Parts: sequence; C-alpha cells; structure tokens
Amino acid sequence: MRNILLLATTVLVAGAAFAAPAQSAGLPKGAAHNIVLVHGAFVDQTSWKPVADILTKKGYNVTLVENPLTSLAADVDATKQALAKQNGKTVLVGHSWAGVVITQAGDDPKVSALVYVSAFAPDVGESLAALAKNGPATEGTNAIHPDDKGNLYIDPKVFPTAVAADLPLKIAESLANSQLPLNHTAYEAPVDIAAWHDKPTFYVISTKDKVIAPETQKLFAARIKAETTEVAGSHASLVVHAEEVASVIEKAALTN
Repeated sequence: MRNILLLATTVLVAGAAFAAPAQSAGLPKGAAHNIVLVHGAFVDQTSWKPVADILTKKGYNVTLVENPLTSLAADVDATKQALAKQNGKTVLVGHSWAGVVITQAGDDPKVSALVYVSAFAPDVGESLAALAKNGPATEGTNAIHPDDKGNLYIDPKVFPTAVAADLPLKIAESLANSQLPLNHTAYEAPVDIAAWHDKPTFYVISTKDKVIAPETQKLFAARIKAETTEVAGSHASLVVHAEEVASVIEKAALTN
C-alpha cells in the first residue's frame, strides 16, 4: 500500500509537492507551527504525503498519524500520541473517516483549529454508521461490505471510480486491491466529544466525491460553522488537489 500511494503521489503531484521552492522556516507571527494529518479508512498515512511535502517546505512541522483502523478508540489514541509530541499550537486535519477521529481527539488544548477534508463531522452520540445511514447513498458507501472477520472493505471493482476517479486507473486498481480495512466496531462507535463546538473549523468539500456526497459535506460544513473551500475533485482530492488543501491548512494555522 505504501509503495502504491507513493507512486501515485509522485506521478500526480511532482510539480506541486516536490518542485515548490524551499522557503524560510520563519512562519508568520502567531501561526501554528505544527500540523497533524490523520488519514481515512482503506488507505494509509502516505495519502497525505503531497500535502505534507508542501507544508514542510514552507517551514511547518508536519506529523502523519498512522491509524490502526481497528477501533475508534485506537485511532483516537494514535492521534493523541501524535499531539502529545507537539510543542505549541497545532492544526489537526482529518480526511474521510478521520473526521470522526479528529472530532473526538481535537479537544486537546494544543489544537488551535480543525480541518475536515471530504470528512465526516459527527456530533456527540453520532457514529459513522449513523451518519452513513442518514445521508444519501453513494456509489462508494453502497460498495462497503464486511468480510467474515467483521472488517470493512470497498468492493475492489467499484473502488477506482468511487474513491479514486482522479487517479490513473492502474494506480486506482492497485489501491483497490491493497486496501487497509476498517473494523466494524470503529464504524459503529459513537463519539462522546465533538471538538468542533469549541475550535475554529475549516472544511474542504470535494464536489465530485462519490463516497461522501458533496451535499452531505456541505451540511457537515454548515453544522460545524466551518470556513468552506470547494475543490473539483473526487474522494482522493487530498492527493490530486494537494496545493488547494495545503492552502486551507495554512489558513487554519493563522487562526488565533
């Protein structure tokens, strides 16, 4: 999975993420210097690499959380461990399933802002299962099925068009066949903290998303009173539209 995602990011965003001129480590006064990026289900932390490279070159201290995807508590713990290592103000960012994770973990006093990228944004007592059930069915959610161990996958035949339509087909197919499953207990676990009630929030809506419907993303963004940015991308917009996503994160870093 790691090698496939690194290949995808190299092919698609080499011009943006790797050719950007290095800048001084001196960031604007008052900016959060730390960025913690949390990945969603079915992929690993390298899905954030294009965004991480852009932000690192601008002087930010960027941490990629490696979610075990075995339970909500386990992913929240992995995120809290990453936050514990930060020194000072930190922007916490989540993609897809990780919106649930940062909602729970984001009450940390170091977290100065939350950024949701094509992500679920539950309120207290809500689970991913409940949000998916109440929202409009999509090609992606209809294709999520458990195996005999209770691990959830997206049908590999549907994955390329539903999740990664922006990626080259061969890479999307490889990702489909190398998925990291989300355990059903994570899917069903409600959050008991909704950090967005007390933190500045930002939301990147992917207008061509076939996993979380764009209209659902807009409802999440409105409910959490987020500053909203739209990108014309699929659920994989954090890879294909890395520059735009990084720009939103930078804006969040400047929030007082």
